[in-house]
Amino acid sequence: MSKATSIALFFLIWWVVLFAVLPWGVRSQHEGGEVAPGTDPGAPVIPKLGRKLAWTTLVAGLIFAAFYIVYAQHLVTIDGLTAHFGPHFVGQD
Repeated sequence: MSKATSIALFFLIWWVVLFAVLPWGVRSQHEGGEVAPGTDPGAPVIPKLGRKLAWTTLVAGLIFAAFYIVYAQHLVTIDGLTAHFGPHFVGQD
């Protein structure tokens, strides 16, 4: 896998994980009991973005490492996938 492909894959994984991590530990202004005038009651009180970016990077790194090991060790191949999940046509056994 080239460096550019690795970077692009890591970025895609990181971006998806970011949206999974963003809601962790969020307390809205409504839940906190203090809604600032002119803001949405669902806005977070303290978003803790630094921690979320760190967790996103850690989780994305683990997922990328797992994908890279599967790729580098050829644990999943196209031939293996088509043997199990290949096209099945009506009338063929």
